[in-house]
Amino acid sequence: MSKVIIRKPSKEELEKLGIDSWGIWEKEPSTFDWEYDFTETFYVFEGKATVKLENGEEVSFSAGDLVTFPKGIKCTWTVHERIKKAYTFGE
Repeated sequence: MSKVIIRKPSKEELEKLGIDSWGIWEKEPSTFDWEYDFTETFYVFEGKATVKLENGEEVSFSAGDLVTFPKGIKCTWTVHERIKKAYTFGE
């Protein structure tokens, strides 16, 4: 299974990706289980979260991060600070 990718994109890259046309998702601090039926790429505008993958690995991200979760990952999200992200789905 592919790994989660987290990186800091440039403003130009965000414009090229067209994040202004992506959906917006917001969530208050909480913990919940999630499974990715599709590859999801998102940009974090604000907030902070840690996601524990089913293999035990943990990934954390916060404002300014561009994150990609591959299809098929099962995980548990812990939102530490209210999060707001723009997201899009791939294959």
